[in-house]
Amino acid sequence: MKAIVLVGGKGTRLRPLTLSTPKPMLPIVDVPMIERIVDHLARHDIDEVVLSLGYRPDAFVDAFPEGAIRGVKLAYAVEPEPLDTAGGIAFAARAAGLDVGDERFVVVNGDVLTDLDLTALVAFHDERGAEATIALTPVENPAAFGVVPTHDDGRVIAFIEPPDAVKKGLEQPKEPPPTNLINAGFYVFEPRVIARIPENRKVHLETVVFPAMAESGSLYAQGSDEYWLDTGTAALYIRANLDIVAGLRSTIDPVAPGASQRNDGTWTGDGPVLDGAVESPAFIGDAAYVASGATVSRSVVGAGARVEKGAVVDGSVLLPGALVRSGAVVRDSIVGPEAVIGAGADLTDVCVVEGGASVADGVALRGERVEA
Repeated sequence: MKAIVLVGGKGTRLRPLTLSTPKPMLPIVDVPMIERIVDHLARHDIDEVVLSLGYRPDAFVDAFPEGAIRGVKLAYAVEPEPLDTAGGIAFAARAAGLDVGDERFVVVNGDVLTDLDLTALVAFHDERGAEATIALTPVENPAAFGVVPTHDDGRVIAFIEPPDAVKKGLEQPKEPPPTNLINAGFYVFEPRVIARIPENRKVHLETVVFPAMAESGSLYAQGSDEYWLDTGTAALYIRANLDIVAGLRSTIDPVAPGASQRNDGTWTGDGPVLDGAVESPAFIGDAAYVASGATVSRSVVGAGARVEKGAVVDGSVLLPGALVRSGAVVRDSIVGPEAVIGAGADLTDVCVVEGGASVADGVALRGERVEA
């Protein structure tokens, strides 16, 4: 079975990390996000993936010169201009020939990490004779999202979007949403879906294509309580990393290829030097260094990253090659690859430091974005 993975976005909410690296190429516990997504697809009989590209397409081509990820064949469809969700899917499907024939295919958002049982979703789709089927996931605050109520058999009733003021938390909804299930960004499509989408035009999936299908009675949806996370913001990107090292992902063990777990629950790569204190859950990557007197807790320290004497790293992600100098504090923040946090600096409240950037000695930052 084939899949289209949508990876063309600019990842603006994760800037400045994404100024030079597309979001799906950012590592999640030292493994690029796109590899984790494709690995999940491969577990459910996906043998070919079409990457729907837009922003920095060469990053993907260069990363996988053999045209495969973990045995799954790759094809590329580069949009000449942004075509929105439905337009991008249609462009990729036509480029790969998925708009003809009778083989259904899967569509996946390239910034969603999940343990969803895709095999069960496909079976549900086939049993219903659906034109398209959407995976749904429950959320705690459905008023902030568009929700998808269904009939008992899974047929979609409507897409209900709250006003912008409700989404932003500026107003309370006039009445509670009819369900707490939202679109999880995983779909099963019959080829004829593509005929609904005009060629080379911007078309939105949830506001144009899906409502028309719901009206015709050919759109179905199935809810799932499996792990699901949209990695779109810096805080959620940190959570995606920490959820893995905390063992919250049922389909991931070990947390990274070649990683091993110590008696204290900490995961390590190949050959890190751990002279300081490391408190689980945590991951210390290949050849990383935690100096005597340093403390790392609830964090991911990427390959080759270094935490010097007296530094504290808590609830954070250090990408490969990052350096936290002596006495610095990095809390609930992201430090990009090869970035340097100066001695005695203090970063808290979801700071994001671009790869190669430097934070001066003794500087205190709260929720700041630091560019190179």
